[in-house]
Amino acid sequence: MLAERRHQLILRALRSGGTAAVTDLSEQLGVSPATIRRDLVKLEEDGLLTRVHGGAVVEVGDQPFAEVAEVRVPEKDAIAERAAAMIGDGQSVLLDIGTTAYRLARQLHGRRLTVITSNLVVYEELADDEGIELVLLGGMVRREYRSLVGFLTEDNLRQLHADWLFLGTSGVRPGGQVMDTTVVEVPVKRAMIRAGEKVVLLADAAKFPGHGMAKVCGPEDLDVVVTNEPPDTVTRASLEEAGVEVVVAGRTQS
Repeated sequence: MLAERRHQLILRALRSGGTAAVTDLSEQLGVSPATIRRDLVKLEEDGLLTRVHGGAVVEVGDQPFAEVAEVRVPEKDAIAERAAAMIGDGQSVLLDIGTTAYRLARQLHGRRLTVITSNLVVYEELADDEGIELVLLGGMVRREYRSLVGFLTEDNLRQLHADWLFLGTSGVRPGGQVMDTTVVEVPVKRAMIRAGEKVVLLADAAKFPGHGMAKVCGPEDLDVVVTNEPPDTVTRASLEEAGVEVVVAGRTQS
């Protein structure tokens, strides 16, 4: 594999998960740990990542939706299927931006629901489903991430209330804080939390522990976390202490 292609794949893995170990990258790319270390040195010299003990980390604010959508699809689908089972017919559902919310939208076809979203890909997925009452929030378009943001979006949310909010995240810190790498999305997420009766965080295992420069909320603002594997011990303890139910696809952790 050419070095340039390896660099692209390394950055994609880091952008999707926030951090990665040398050993994991070595296995994923089929090259030696020494090769990965040389790649990380070069990428750090170019200002594209930061090396940490045993691996590297990168924080980005505006990764294209299409790129993120290709990562960990089976895990996201397992989370989406479990989350969809929580919703009752006739209920209202608020879907955040992000690819896991999109995978959840795909599970809602044929249901009698009201879906509210600022996620343009969710809108496109459900637009032709006549059983779903679809509400698209207004706002400024973030083309790369297919979302709507700004004061218009926040104002729309102040007029609405939903039975469920399904929230996405860039990562969850060990203290249970929900983080995001893009500051412009944070006020919208906070407005969504205020508009939701039950707040459910959708986060695959790569988000624990996670990274992000902007805090969206604390664990006390969550009711449920749906994931595909149990979170690390410290994060799980923080969530449990705050009274958050942790649901692992296929089983429930109290």
